[in-house]
Amino acid sequence: MKSVLLIGLGRFGRHALEKLNELNHEVMAVDRNEACVNEVLPMVTDAQIGDASNRTFLQTLGVDNFDVCFVAIGDDFQSSLVITAYLKELGAKKVVSRASSEIQRQFLLRNGADDVIYPEKETAEWMAVRYTIDHVHNYIDLEGDLDMYEVSVPAAWRGKSVAQLDVRRRYNLNILAVRSNGRDLPVGGDTVLNENETLLVVGTWENVRKALRD
Repeated sequence: MKSVLLIGLGRFGRHALEKLNELNHEVMAVDRNEACVNEVLPMVTDAQIGDASNRTFLQTLGVDNFDVCFVAIGDDFQSSLVITAYLKELGAKKVVSRASSEIQRQFLLRNGADDVIYPEKETAEWMAVRYTIDHVHNYIDLEGDLDMYEVSVPAAWRGKSVAQLDVRRRYNLNILAVRSNGRDLPVGGDTVLNENETLLVVGTWENVRKALRD
């Protein structure tokens, strides 16, 4: 369980809060809009109505006590930039801010953000992969050269064990799990792959594509 400060309760912040609540984290939610705060009261440990771009107000929240602070503001970049800087000045352990463009991401990082979420870009890339590449069911950008893919079991792999296929040596891919009937199952050398399953693999797109084509 983590203690989380969530600033901004627009659509993005609300979705983040719902997931944080599902994960049983302790969340303090902050927004200038009283109605937005009142709507989320059942899902939070604490809530405050106020302008987080006001340093005095922000200081009263005890930001250094939270494991992570999320700046989920999407429609007021100036406020997001100021809040990010103030959080780091006040001793926040980790600040994750939302950006709507690459230039915003760069400015937020320069202003002290430990990480920046760029949801429009990430969702667009996911959509491009998910809906244009056959046999790919899901995709997660891990940054760098490696990504995670959920793929159908290639026809040539069905009925064979992981050890027989020697996937790591032949394709430089790591199979993390087999997904069967909604469950993720661990993989060993003797795991036999079946048609109705999908695989969670990590590797470069070139190697994933080669494996799917062979």
